[in-house]
This record gives sequence, structure tokens and C-alpha cells, in this order.
Amino acid sequence: MPNAQELQDLVTQVRRDILRMVHKVNSGHPGGSLGCTEFFVALYNEIMELKDGFDMDGKDEDLFFLSNGHISPVFYSVLARRGYFPVEELNTFRLINSRLQGHPTTHEGLPGVRIASGSLGQGMSVAIGAALAKKLNGDNHLIYSLHGDGELQEGQNWEAIMYAAGNKVDNYIATIDLNGQQIDGSTDDVLPLGNVAEKFRVFGWDVLEIENGNDLKQVIEGLNEAKSRTGKGKPVCIIMTTMMGNGVDFMMHTHAWHGKAPNDEQLETALAQNPETVGDY
Repeated sequence: MPNAQELQDLVTQVRRDILRMVHKVNSGHPGGSLGCTEFFVALYNEIMELKDGFDMDGKDEDLFFLSNGHISPVFYSVLARRGYFPVEELNTFRLINSRLQGHPTTHEGLPGVRIASGSLGQGMSVAIGAALAKKLNGDNHLIYSLHGDGELQEGQNWEAIMYAAGNKVDNYIATIDLNGQQIDGSTDDVLPLGNVAEKFRVFGWDVLEIENGNDLKQVIEGLNEAKSRTGKGKPVCIIMTTMMGNGVDFMMHTHAWHGKAPNDEQLETALAQNPETVGDY
């Protein structure tokens, strides 16, 4: 396992990957990707039990499903840095015939990606199905998923939330990225979500909160706490408060960088705030 400094260095390098990927093709979603960098680095390098190699069955290992698939840059970077495919392939992000499309897809067989995602609201249903399959197969490993807060405005989520609690899907940990922003503005302005943690609680979930999802130590502690609560009759939900665009001062505190790439000058400014650590691709 990497030590704390190595994980923090990886967080910085993944931010650089995200920025360079979206800049190169002038397309993509840097804001949410930057906000969830600590989560992905912790999940794939500290928390999940993973096998060597990749297969679609995912037996005898933990599985992760990205529901808000538009934050693919952070997903691709962490998968590559974890060894699922060559880091150099990040150069192909969003190019024609690339395995690294704007939203993750499965038809090109990219290691680490088990579902096509990007149509918001569907990931929890898939994750619950995978969790039930684990139970049927006698596999004690866990299912993880990530969802945007604005994504909860999709009704399918609430059917899945009811189903998971009603059927005691207690080998499942869903994390909500609570950054308060979506493509058209703040979630409060577009469609207020109210108290998300309390909503999950009254639907029958075990809920815990990570106050600062951009603090790597808090994220690791929160994920480990969530693991300790599995197997007790309830699905587990983490409400993780993050800052969209975290790590780049001019991308923070605004929804403007939800789906906007930096220009040449902005890229240089952003990279200067995140000096190279592990090595660029």
C-alpha cells in the first residue's frame, strides 16, 4: 500500500492528468473530476480489495460503478495510474476510436469499466444488481458507487434507494458527491435537494458524512468507517462534501467549470498550482 505522502502525490498528479486531458481536446468535465480526486485515489489505492488483472465477472473482489459518468477524466486517470491500462493512453481521451470516450463505455473493452455510464440516475440500480449477485454467489466482497448530488434529481434513484433498503442490500456503499453545483448553476437554484443525509436515513439507509471530501485523510477514514457498517442489514450511504474544481483556485466556488476546458494560459496557471509529482504521461 502507498504511504500517506505517496497518496497525496498521486492526488496532485491525477489533477494534472485531468487538466491536460480536457485541455488537449478542448472538451470534458474538469470541475467534478477535480472535486472527486481524493475519493478515487483513496478508493483504488487504499480501500478496495482488487485482484490482479481485470475480468468482467468481478468475482472475489470489490467492484466500483461510476454513475455520474461525465467525470470520466478522474476515473481514467486513476485506473491508468493503478495499472489497468497504460498511462500513455490518457493521450487519447475523447479522440475518435479511443477507448477513453467522454463517458465510459464497454464496447471497446477498457479494463476497469464494467458499465457504460453518463445517463444519470442509472448507476445505483446497476450497483444494487451487482451487490445482489455477490450475495447469490456467496462472495463477501463489497460494491461501491459514486453519484453526483444533482443526479439525485433523477427519479430512478429513489426507486433504487427504496429497493436497497427494503431488500437489506448491506454489501453496498453508495457515495454522494455533495458539491452543490450542476451544469446550469447551484443545485439550490436548479432544484433544491434539501437534507440529503436525512432523506437517505428515512428511506432506511445507514448514513455517514465526510465533512471535507477533499481531505484525503478524512476520505480514507470515512470509507473505512463505511466498510465497518456493512453486513448489518442496511445499505450504507456516504454524504461527501466536496468543492467542484478543487485544487485550481479559479475553478472553485462556481459551476462554470462543470463542462469547460481551460485554454492554454489557464492550463499553465492550473498546472503551476499542482506541480508534477509522479510523472506526466
